Amino acid sequence: MNLLIAAFATFIMLAGIGVVGFTYYSTKVVLPDEIIPPQATTLYAFDNKTIIAKVGDQNRTLVTIDQIPEYVQHAVAAAEDRNFYRHSGVDYKGIARAGWNNLSGGDKQGASTITQQYARNAYDNLKDDTYARKVKEAILASKLNDEYSKPQIMQHYLNVIYFGRGAYGIEAAAQTYFGKSVSKLQPDEGAVLAALIKQPEPSSTHQGYDPAINPTDAQDRWNYVIDGMVKEGWLGVPGKPERPAAYPKTIKAPKKGGIGVDFGVDTPYGNVINYVREEMRDKGICVEKDAQVTDAKPLCSQALMAGGYRIRTTVDTKMQAAAVATAQRKSKGSELAGQPSNMMAAVVSIDPTNGRVVAYYGGDNGTGTDYAGKNTDSTGAISGGHSPGSSFKIYTLAAALKANKALESRWKGKAFTPKDTEFKVSNAGDDNPDCGNSCTLRVSTLKSLNVPFYYVTEEIGADKVVDMAKQAGVTTMWRTDTIPAKSYDLTKTDPKDITPEPFFNVVGYGQYPITVLDHANGVATFANGGVYNKAHFLYSVEKQNPNTGKWDKVYSEKLDSKRRIDKSVVDDVTSVLKDYPASVHHTLDDGRKAASKTGTWELKGGSEDNGDAWMIGYTPQLATAVWVGNVKDRKPLILKDGRRISGGNLPGDIWERFMNEALKGKPKVDFPPAANIGDKDSGNGDVPPPPSPVTIFPNQQNQPNQQNQQNQPGCNPLTDPLCPRVGDNPGRNQNGNNPDNPGGPGTGG
Repeated sequence: MNLLIAAFATFIMLAGIGVVGFTYYSTKVVLPDEIIPPQATTLYAFDNKTIIAKVGDQNRTLVTIDQIPEYVQHAVAAAEDRNFYRHSGVDYKGIARAGWNNLSGGDKQGASTITQQYARNAYDNLKDDTYARKVKEAILASKLNDEYSKPQIMQHYLNVIYFGRGAYGIEAAAQTYFGKSVSKLQPDEGAVLAALIKQPEPSSTHQGYDPAINPTDAQDRWNYVIDGMVKEGWLGVPGKPERPAAYPKTIKAPKKGGIGVDFGVDTPYGNVINYVREEMRDKGICVEKDAQVTDAKPLCSQALMAGGYRIRTTVDTKMQAAAVATAQRKSKGSELAGQPSNMMAAVVSIDPTNGRVVAYYGGDNGTGTDYAGKNTDSTGAISGGHSPGSSFKIYTLAAALKANKALESRWKGKAFTPKDTEFKVSNAGDDNPDCGNSCTLRVSTLKSLNVPFYYVTEEIGADKVVDMAKQAGVTTMWRTDTIPAKSYDLTKTDPKDITPEPFFNVVGYGQYPITVLDHANGVATFANGGVYNKAHFLYSVEKQNPNTGKWDKVYSEKLDSKRRIDKSVVDDVTSVLKDYPASVHHTLDDGRKAASKTGTWELKGGSEDNGDAWMIGYTPQLATAVWVGNVKDRKPLILKDGRRISGGNLPGDIWERFMNEALKGKPKVDFPPAANIGDKDSGNGDVPPPPSPVTIFPNQQNQPNQQNQQNQPGCNPLTDPLCPRVGDNPGRNQNGNNPDNPGGPGTGG
């Protein structure tokens, strides 16, 4: 009775094939050359060899049939379809068996040829597990067989099939299981991959054929493949490879991450991935709206995950490793290792000659907070800035020079309360500095005095300071009297419209937060003599041609270098900053010349503790910004030895160590001489008193009074021990706001 029922059912089904087949053949079917399966995108370091990340919905890299050794193709045929080179693409016995099983409650899948398997994997409407699907699959397989050669069908099949461990396609499988390209596989290794196809991962009824999970069955399946190859004359005969003597021992163990769909995301390179995605959008490689999508320009939300791009970034692996080894807490021997758990560091380094970001450490992954760049929360609010303190004075000094204020112009330095304000401007508690009310801009910079820089900003205009920072490369600044702190895009804003409200004169000594990336970009402009190059991570983008396998160039780096600051201004700023490393005991190895500046900002108004600490600096070849602050809640930054943090200790240690490592082996390049521009009489300070008479003491001749010596224009506090010690002066005012928890009174302090 069962046989009669089955025979009748089979008759009905086969009769139906004519109707289904006519309908299906009369419908336009998209063929393989028109279907590009989703591919993972691979990101490389600047050397174009080191893979730093690989992301995508499916880890896949397309290959052409000529890249797949013949014995690998034969291994797949031996495993999945030994009649592949003889049949017309359809297994009619399998269809009948599927019909019988459909009635009897057995396995609905039935046997499928390689061509049928390809059809099922490539076409979304063939994913279900029914008899109707089996018929459609067979019709499509027959049509594919009419249109394409066996090698072409094998190529398409091997590019879509799943091999387990997140690997789609034979190339990704070869990399995942053996760490090599498919073209380098040996016959025994090809048989391992072929054996996986039947069931690459465990199910509720079988453990699958991954050798790391089910080694016994994996090896049995491998023997089945090898035996099939021998039986078909594909192994062990003249002109063909010898039969492998043993199961390969070079199979890689599965690991979290690795070259897979999320490799690199959960590492410090994760933030680089995020910047690459943004730059692809900005360069028009991808689009934001569905209506703008074309074959050449996918949605940005899908571009990296499914586009299969080959992206060369600007990251230098040696310098990136140095940044992570120096600043990452969990890196053994780093400067942050062992420090209190509330501390976090960020490092950004840029090649000033072209704007390439060569090292970027803003956190341990690309899904958490980026402490070196901007972050957007669920409400759309942008955060990420840190108060730069005195390190921001490089822009104020440049703005002053541009306004014809000479380095030797003198300014009042004693603490005071500005008119119509309630806060006092002081020099980190030093109400009466050694230079009194006759402090040159050079001394004010080296001693990091706030009062002279307030006066400078007041006289030339806060808009001039903000504009100088903007020209150098600072794109975003946050006001600190709102909750949350409100960001301003300087690239789209006239500085005159945002000064003195909300950015008051205290901008001159660094109250308002900026990002580490922006600060590094600004410093790079100074390192490049005033010529600006936008900081970027994207060097080139390629996309594979699915027909030829060749990589077509989609984008190449296009520099847009612009002189934004007069060279004479930068030369004078550098002439001051190059004296600074020695003052904070952070000179570079082998006498290499460098310019630098530290900065700190108070934890909150009136506090003796600091909440942000910086060291920025440059050589003509490299510009680097280092920030140290809090991971989450804003707490006092106290080192493990009990010292309060300042720019000259932990940030300086990170900066010096990184720069020495990054520049190792590079030639030493000096800075140009000072231009000495501006009017020496343009300040608001007192005229210096005449030198005191020299008193000769026994065994101590020609040593002038220390107080007067420091007032002399030629006094260099770095080379003359009688000059007062210079250093880092945290920015403070009595009504200051907390940059990370803003909302205090006033507009600027």
